[in-house]
Amino acid sequence: QVQLVESGGGLVQAGGSLRLSCAASGRTFSSLAMGWFRQAPGKEREAVAAIGWSGSSTFYADSVKGRFTISRDNAKNTVYLQMNSLKPEDTAVYYCAARIQIPIATSPQSYAYWGQGTQVTVSS
Repeated sequence: QVQLVESGGGLVQAGGSLRLSCAASGRTFSSLAMGWFRQAPGKEREAVAAIGWSGSSTFYADSVKGRFTISRDNAKNTVYLQMNSLKPEDTAVYYCAARIQIPIATSPQSYAYWGQGTQVTVSS
């Protein structure tokens, strides 16, 4: 089992920044591929970014490329999502997810473990 706890969400004005954190426990963190997803009201959950076990492979959705950065600190069992130049359309509940398989993935069905989510609201 893997437990994930997100933090760092909140309310920010358009153009601002937030950094989300996700602390993992229950399994060797370096064996996990990690992802950040988001879900806005009335919309499907979508992949925002993903990172492999070493941090050398990453994925970004087109909508966040150049604005968001995913990173991980295996010594701290934590994955981060730095979000800059935030837009109102980034408003959603953001979820951290983990999968044991090494390759990163972008479909929610590929991830077995999920955090409780953290709300990000960007005002215009």
